[in-house]
Amino acid sequence: MSEFFMYDGDQDKKRYYEKATELFYQYYADYFEGDDPIIEKAEVPYENGKLPVMHVVPEGESKGTILIHGGNDSYFEEFLFTVLYMREQGFEVYMFEGPGQGGVMRIQGIHFTHEWERPVKAILDHFGLDDVTIIGISLGGYLAPRAAAFDNRITKVVAWSVFPCFQDVIIGVLPEGAKRAFRILMKLHARSILNFVFNMKAKKDPLIDWGLKHGMYAYEARDAYEYAKKLKLYDLEPVADKITQDMLIVGANQDHFIDYRLIGREINMLKNVKSLTFRLFTDKEDAQNHCNVGNGKLVIDEILGWIDSLNPKHS
Repeated sequence: MSEFFMYDGDQDKKRYYEKATELFYQYYADYFEGDDPIIEKAEVPYENGKLPVMHVVPEGESKGTILIHGGNDSYFEEFLFTVLYMREQGFEVYMFEGPGQGGVMRIQGIHFTHEWERPVKAILDHFGLDDVTIIGISLGGYLAPRAAAFDNRITKVVAWSVFPCFQDVIIGVLPEGAKRAFRILMKLHARSILNFVFNMKAKKDPLIDWGLKHGMYAYEARDAYEYAKKLKLYDLEPVADKITQDMLIVGANQDHFIDYRLIGREINMLKNVKSLTFRLFTDKEDAQNHCNVGNGKLVIDEILGWIDSLNPKHS
């Protein structure tokens, strides 16, 4: 976590990332080593780099194939036990890091793309996958449906966060007056005014300061205005009508980052999905936080149960 909160450009950041991941793979070596490891690691060629993948196979007959990835500021190592649990429940799982995530950005320098179908295609092609459930966590709630809009090898989509548009998510937690002012200033291309406001807020709040600096680096933006403008690219609406799969959206009623009430707009976009399920987890279930941290097992069981219910043997 010390690496996570270091500003991009800090000379220690890469060193701490490498140290952290080295310690991780030393500590969990039993999962990755031996003649028949539980987790197989692979690298998939992508543009001028490689996407790291963890692959697990269930001990018995597989209930299906899952492709899972994180979001805006994730490392795929943090989802290790999610993947192992899915394996225990009978699923074959491929988990990968894409552009803008983990070592793909920190070591290889490959930054985010809103066209998530590109890295997903690379993974599906490399492993020859078909009839896949894609699960996107946090910002992955936009990224995974976006990929599904362009690839019918994906048959089920799980958005593990309400995420119709990144820009709307960011301003969704602001008071109504501030939202209106932001939209007006963006429409007027008031770069200097917006940069001044963002910079003033960053001086008062270290978390905002970190968020802006990390965002500008991850999305290759020169300033706060360009960062905010780039986030508008991460909008599901232009491709939503192309999503024809079964889809599950998972929300949290006290998410500090995402106003779950954005679900109304997202539902209205998805006119051609085969089926649409929305599940809101709450504080009464200890799953009210972002990505339902606090009761992950409940949420994963819900997701896997949803996948299982759509399997042909149940129809």
